[in-house]
Amino acid sequence: MSTVMTGKLQIRVNGDPHQIEAGSTLQDLIEALGMEEQRIAVELNQEIIPYGHYHEHRLASGDQVEIVRAIGGGQGSIDDPLVIAGKTYHSRLLVGTGKYKDLNETKAAIEASGAEIVTVAIRRTNIGQNVNEPNLLDVISPDRYTILPNTAGCYNVDDAVRTCRLARELLGGHRLVKLEVLGDEKTLYPDVVATLEAARILVDEGFEVMVYTNDDPIMAKKLEQVGCIAVMPLAAPIGSGLGVRNPYNIRTIVENAKVPILVDAGVGTASDAAVAMELGCDGVLMNTAIAEAKNPVLMAQAMKLGVDAGRKAYRAGRMPRRRYASASSPLDGMFF
Repeated sequence: MSTVMTGKLQIRVNGDPHQIEAGSTLQDLIEALGMEEQRIAVELNQEIIPYGHYHEHRLASGDQVEIVRAIGGGQGSIDDPLVIAGKTYHSRLLVGTGKYKDLNETKAAIEASGAEIVTVAIRRTNIGQNVNEPNLLDVISPDRYTILPNTAGCYNVDDAVRTCRLARELLGGHRLVKLEVLGDEKTLYPDVVATLEAARILVDEGFEVMVYTNDDPIMAKKLEQVGCIAVMPLAAPIGSGLGVRNPYNIRTIVENAKVPILVDAGVGTASDAAVAMELGCDGVLMNTAIAEAKNPVLMAQAMKLGVDAGRKAYRAGRMPRRRYASASSPLDGMFF
């Protein structure tokens, strides 16, 4: 009775009593808790409420609200988060889902990587397949991971844009996408002219575009200027494992960017990931380097550590390179 008289509602949030203004929505509660920019999953009275629909649910006295977020052990420090499209992540390693021997290995490797953003390719369903066959989203639940649909395999603007539109429908209004428009089947280098055109269309339609491109600082800036929320220059050709081939261009891209820069493609081992991070990149996306390792799960762990070590080294600031030796111990006070 007192709740009605004072205009307050008594609810429970994560098991604890909580007061909120009468008439408040779930969105109002999340904002009051300061969690609107965090990657969270929300349950209202044991029903999962999809992201983007919190404002549709008005709270009532006695409601039970659960708010959770995914945390992977050993990820980047909490005071140095990666922010993509307004969401905060503690892992700077993004991973793909292709080339694994089965879904069990996929799941194990992704968990070992500590990644919070996982890319998926959008493909036609196999009409008539067994409905009981495991689905990729069963092992990388959208409630735990940010799903990043990509346009892998698209060689023109129309196909890339259509794929993003289908991904938005498939994932219930999901706006975050990874755009790539390829120009050559042998090298899989991006067609940067088509990429720029597709990016403009998708941004105008309200998509949040993370874009794969070459290591050209001029093109990287143009993609940022048309509204891409992250630019992802290649380290080397897709699946090559050659590592960062042009560190000077990558550094130039980083120094001139106002959006996150993530190396995408060409990483082969953990030291490659560390190099990319030491250049100042905000993250690294990889697939083949983990999936084609002799032990993918162990490599996923190594990549997590490589990304973390590279980021810490970048923040620490390396010593200057010198042409000649510089003694570690002082020469003053020597007795001979």
